Amino acid sequence: GAMSIEKLQRYREQMRTELDKVVDFWQKYSHDTQYGGFFTCIGKDGKIYDELKYVWLQGRQVWMYCRLYRTMERFNKPEILEAAKSGGAFLRRFARIPNSGSPWKCAFCLTRDGKALKVQRTIFSECFYVMAMDELARVTGDKDMQVKQPGALNTSTIKFCSQMMDQLVHWVRVDPSGLGKPQLSGDTPVCSMAVPMMLLCLVQQLTEARSGEEVDKYREVGGWCVKQILQHLQRGGTAILESVSSEGKELPGCEGRLQNPGHALEAGWFLLQYGLENGDQELQRTAVDKFMEIPFLTGWDKEHGGLLYFLDVDGYCPTQLEWSMKLWWPHCEALIAYLMAYSHTKEPALLERFSQVYDYTFSHFSDAENGEWFGYLTQQGKVTLDFKGGPFKGFFHVPRCLYMCEKILDSILNKQET
Repeated sequence: GAMSIEKLQRYREQMRTELDKVVDFWQKYSHDTQYGGFFTCIGKDGKIYDELKYVWLQGRQVWMYCRLYRTMERFNKPEILEAAKSGGAFLRRFARIPNSGSPWKCAFCLTRDGKALKVQRTIFSECFYVMAMDELARVTGDKDMQVKQPGALNTSTIKFCSQMMDQLVHWVRVDPSGLGKPQLSGDTPVCSMAVPMMLLCLVQQLTEARSGEEVDKYREVGGWCVKQILQHLQRGGTAILESVSSEGKELPGCEGRLQNPGHALEAGWFLLQYGLENGDQELQRTAVDKFMEIPFLTGWDKEHGGLLYFLDVDGYCPTQLEWSMKLWWPHCEALIAYLMAYSHTKEPALLERFSQVYDYTFSHFSDAENGEWFGYLTQQGKVTLDFKGGPFKGFFHVPRCLYMCEKILDSILNKQET
């Protein structure tokens, strides 16, 4: 009705204004004009409190800038493109560690001038590197990354990203030994939901608006990722567990009982998007009824509002110290999930959910005074870590959420108007 249209227009206005403020904040404070790349350890008022550069966050910022530049007219500005290119050049020069035993392994953390400081035995730095390079190539037409092949537009980056993707899939599905993790006798293989989610994200990135045999190859990988994610729906479809065994069974102990509501919600919208693109209605229902419903029923703090960070499926106290805190990114994922679900099902209950998360999020995380969002609150909703960026919080979850919500609201409102 007219009331809900008015409400949706108000949400869109707020998302739009907030996105502009967030982009301004990172443009103003995060660019390292001396060495290239981005600072992410940024205090509440924009002061840099540490100069280390985290590869996940460098890649995410390049990706986000390019996506905004490419798909939202008001961000089609030279300074955004230049910043993205500077970040891309920094990553290309420094992210990969040549002496790691694999030409594809990336550092986790670099010094300000690009020296490798830490490496993780996981695939995430590499994945965000690929995401950044692919999105940057879509924006620059690959001119900056061109291997000198006359007339071969885009081959270099696309080929490069494809080779790196093959290596990532090999590490995940065939042989992880290249990641450098020692095999210990008590260590059984564990499937973390983050891995197939990350690969599915890359499949969507690398196949967008493309065709050919590369895309068919990725379709198979995408199908595999979806199957893997669905294995985390356990206990007769009543719980989503963060880690399962390689056979898709529940693991013993704390690790096996751990739930991360924000992550389940993020998986929910990944699955919904995949289900919509592939016309899979059963997957769409599972995404909404399980991956979006369960984390809310179990994870929403009925006393103080907001999503708890970790839960134990059997009600034990989780051992993670931050389990009862309210973090920014689960709320970002919840906003995307419920709005996307509402836009496709038109179920009023999903819009209600979105409104509930929206009210909590904008009244607790957003900083009207200095811009951007706080990331870490106590269970009661008080800011406890007051920086705007850190080793894990960069220019990604907040702008991706605002960007996606604005786009979804545009499409809902455009349909209503026609």
